[in-house]
Amino acid sequence: MRLTIYLPDDLAQAVEAYLKAHPKTSLSALVREALWARLGRNPEALLELAGVVEKATGSAREGAEDRPLRGL
Repeated sequence: MRLTIYLPDDLAQAVEAYLKAHPKTSLSALVREALWARLGRNPEALLELAGVVEKATGSAREGAEDRPLRGL
């Protein structure tokens, strides 16, 4: 499917900056990854994409209390 979407200037600039910093990532791949994460198929990818975590561990379905503490 081909779609045309509108991005506000600030979002378009952020996307351009991200793609420059990640030259192996295409715009299509970035959009697919963000959409899958948003649609709940890969919630860990959304955290990675947002820069919240470098490499997500566990599942978003697990509560924090279900995961072992690291570094303690």
